Amino acid sequence: MKKFFKSMFAILVIAGITAAALYYTKGGDQAQRARRWARPEGAVPVVASEAKLANVPVWLEGVGSAKARNLVTVRPQVDGKILSIHFKEGQDVKEGDLLAKIDPVTYKAQLDQAIAKKALDESQLANARRDLERYNQLSSNVIAAKTVDTQRALVAQLEAQIKQDDAAIENARAILNYATVVAPISGRTGMRLIDVGNLVRASDAGIVVITEVQPISVVFTLPQQELPAINRAIAKRALKVEALETDSKNVLDTGELQVIDNQVDQQTGTIRLKADFPNKDLQLWPGQFVNVRLLLDTLEQVVVVPTSAVQRGPEGAFVYVIDAENKARVRKVAISQQDERLAVVTAGVAAADRVVTTGFARLKEGAEVSVGEPPNAVPADNPAPQASASDTAPPSDTSSIKTLAPPPAVSPANAREHNGKGGRGEGRRRKETGSSGAPGMTR
Repeated sequence: MKKFFKSMFAILVIAGITAAALYYTKGGDQAQRARRWARPEGAVPVVASEAKLANVPVWLEGVGSAKARNLVTVRPQVDGKILSIHFKEGQDVKEGDLLAKIDPVTYKAQLDQAIAKKALDESQLANARRDLERYNQLSSNVIAAKTVDTQRALVAQLEAQIKQDDAAIENARAILNYATVVAPISGRTGMRLIDVGNLVRASDAGIVVITEVQPISVVFTLPQQELPAINRAIAKRALKVEALETDSKNVLDTGELQVIDNQVDQQTGTIRLKADFPNKDLQLWPGQFVNVRLLLDTLEQVVVVPTSAVQRGPEGAFVYVIDAENKARVRKVAISQQDERLAVVTAGVAAADRVVTTGFARLKEGAEVSVGEPPNAVPADNPAPQASASDTAPPSDTSSIKTLAPPPAVSPANAREHNGKGGRGEGRRRKETGSSGAPGMTR
């Protein structure tokens, strides 16, 4: 019996210890979570930024490759042995500079032979003319008219022969000049394709390749949907084009759009364009892949806010505007364009309005806020929001810019619901279809 009671007592002790452990662990966690999620009283700390008026460039972004405006493979035009090479690999040459010499002995002999042949024919022509002159001085009773006509035909024949000799001399001289190889264009030489002492023929691969790198062209593609806007813009002014590194951070060179291809690639739905760049610093090289952006338009004096200020709910986009009493007010907005940094607001926010950019977790309509300093203020004179080209208009008519469909009004009663469904913290940011790392509105 004692053993039974001892066993029961041990079981009860173990059960009590387990219950106490569960109470202190789970109950403590619940209390800690309750304290953690408890909403403290007082002003909500937020970070705000002022809306600004700015000129916003509208860019179209694409990918392209640099291409030499002129590329020439210098080939021998006559057969012979290479006597000398007069350029260094990678050297910049001018049009007409000496590149190589081919053994000219055979071709010089041919020229001398043509010159000698002309001299022989000239002497025969001179003799025939003298005979014709004598025949003309004699009386018709002394010499027959047929003889005079025959002599006159001989003179004409020899005159034609002289012209043929002149052509033969020009041909021989041209062939002799081909033995001296000169640069057909100005550019940079590549690696040498043949060495001194080798026998070359007119059908050989060549001596060297010369590429024109200053200026240089970049061929890139854009979606066919942008073609109408590009045609309208290029009809009014020359369009600026920038070539950027593959990370789209540094501008390599600035050029001008030259050509729009005359047909759309049906397989990819894109249109090819070509721009010329001065390439003074040789930042572009033939065959190099680059990111390209085309300045299509500039939105004049539009309202811009940080993209982090734009919140989205089931009824559309809205922002929290801080009034003079440091209270948050829900304000619906119409966003025409935006990127990772800035958004263009066409309705709902005016310049100098303070909008909340950070600290949305406890915000609601009418909540008192404590505004902190923003880490980076929005520059008023150098904004870089991204925009869709197809939704913009020329600078002279920015009022016709197409905007996104305006959302229904957001009431104070459901502002909290909008904030919760539209994303907390920094909010969900709508990204355009193009890259947004470069300044200016892009697509």
